[in-house]
Amino acid sequence: MRTRTLGSTGPAVSSIGLGCMGMSALYGTTDDAESTATIHAALDAGVNLLDTGDYYAMGLNELLIRDALRARPGSREQAVISVKFGALRDAAGGWAGYDGRPAAVKNFLAYSLNRLGTDHVDIYRLGRVDPAVPIEETVGAIAEEVQAGRVRHIGLSEVGADTLRRAASVAPICDLQIEYSLFSRGIEDEILPTARELGIGVTAYGVLSRGLLSGHWTRDRTPEAGDFRSLAPRFGAGNLDRNLDLVDALREVATSKGVTVAQAAIAWVLSRGEDIVPLVGARTRERLAESLGAGELALEAADLVAIEQAVPAKAVAGERYAARQMLDLDSER
Repeated sequence: MRTRTLGSTGPAVSSIGLGCMGMSALYGTTDDAESTATIHAALDAGVNLLDTGDYYAMGLNELLIRDALRARPGSREQAVISVKFGALRDAAGGWAGYDGRPAAVKNFLAYSLNRLGTDHVDIYRLGRVDPAVPIEETVGAIAEEVQAGRVRHIGLSEVGADTLRRAASVAPICDLQIEYSLFSRGIEDEILPTARELGIGVTAYGVLSRGLLSGHWTRDRTPEAGDFRSLAPRFGAGNLDRNLDLVDALREVATSKGVTVAQAAIAWVLSRGEDIVPLVGARTRERLAESLGAGELALEAADLVAIEQAVPAKAVAGERYAARQMLDLDSER
């Protein structure tokens, strides 16, 4: 497994990271045994970046990672654990905004350390900007935890260029976690150039657009209960057919290279720069193996042209989140 460094101040991580959210929530039925086996397979393959959030299944995803690492002595030292915090939930599983107050930062972190069974988090980041709290205050509070040794590096999530600058003026930021894929290229205009100017890396989530770009989603597939894609605009009527037409065009390019659609899509993200680390949300060992195959795929200039002709920028139909969730994205303002 090749490695990349997260920004000018961050850790060296595997060139492809593992996003663990879907192992516990939001994509329907979960399987802890297979998820654990997938985490172990990732570690065995040299993947060390594990991404989670304290609000994924209300802490259950952190517990899953804890148990998976405990089952493999020495794994905690191998892993770089990235944690998002700040989302407010209710007993019914609803969402009630974000809390970025300094006191909340310390509270959320204390609970994460306990659930993960560790004395530090490698990268800690607010999941979405709290509009009621200046980002300087939130980042300053995380910086205090860095000084205390409970956090190694500070990250950000879904912030715009101005917020990125303000945060970086307070403390070193190693990476920005943000959606980036052939279907979501908005960061290229201003956010990515700003991150590069500031020496901040990018961990790209949604590289397969929640399965749309995997090559495995079909027109007649219906999301099961608990799968948030049933509410995602890109999977909705009127948009799905258009988006799968784009996938079919990408499939032709992938087939000509002897790879899968997913591998072509992930390899495209990898090609965008050494400062970008794609997170794959594989929930099974089979999907993990397919995704990691992208790391061995060298795309030539002609391949990149063909891929972008198949899936032109801004050709996707539908927003990446439902309207209410789009309001939480500082990166979209």
